[in-house]
Amino acid sequence: MKIKVSVLFLLLFVSIGGFAQKQFKVFLFSRTAGWHHESIHEGVEAIRKLGERHFFDVDWQENPAFVTEKNLEQYKVIIFLNTTGDILNAEQQKAVEKFIQSGKGFVGIHSASDTEYDWEWYTKMIGMMFKIHPANQTAYLNVVDSNFPGMERFPKKFLWTDEWYEFKNQLSPDLKFLVAVDEKSYNPVVKWGPNEGKGMGVMHPISWYHPYDGGRAFYTALGHIPATFSDQTFLDHIYGGIYWAATGKGIN
Repeated sequence: MKIKVSVLFLLLFVSIGGFAQKQFKVFLFSRTAGWHHESIHEGVEAIRKLGERHFFDVDWQENPAFVTEKNLEQYKVIIFLNTTGDILNAEQQKAVEKFIQSGKGFVGIHSASDTEYDWEWYTKMIGMMFKIHPANQTAYLNVVDSNFPGMERFPKKFLWTDEWYEFKNQLSPDLKFLVAVDEKSYNPVVKWGPNEGKGMGVMHPISWYHPYDGGRAFYTALGHIPATFSDQTFLDHIYGGIYWAATGKGIN
């Protein structure tokens, strides 16, 4: 009788989703070899909660030795969360390249564009690399394209406070811009020794996506301030990027 009850309980547990397979699995990487953002902790917790809410698994690592072809096979998306500097060796870089080439996705958040400047394949995947930024300021954001997952609740124009990255030259011609910052609404002028920032002009993109080398890549420059990761609009934005990078779905 006890065996029958145990079997019945097991079947009931499975039927209500106890062993239900998650949608997909993401590898969250936040290694830094330069500036270490305060918001990494909040970002990790936020993405874990997104996994709970949207039924996907999140594995977080800061150890580059984990980045091998074999270990990456289990994932659909690699997320670089506020990474900085030179964080992977040549063999690890090749593992990431093969991951994307197999048809999978990449999500870069904030200083992912301040990472691996000498890895040409990576810089083209990001699309534009970080150059400089002024002090944190409030500015107006403009939605350039709302036809992307997670953009549903974005107003056409809204106030946002963040660290506004100015980028170097565009490295991939097919970037599809989602959000831009209005330079008239803040002061973009900054100088770090010989490195000067004066803004990017009428089109100053902050978030974009594109197909890349057989896979998909999404990037957003938002995410410097820790409290950003408790903002529902931003969380929608991040999950939209994760969902698209994992599945290729959501664009009409």
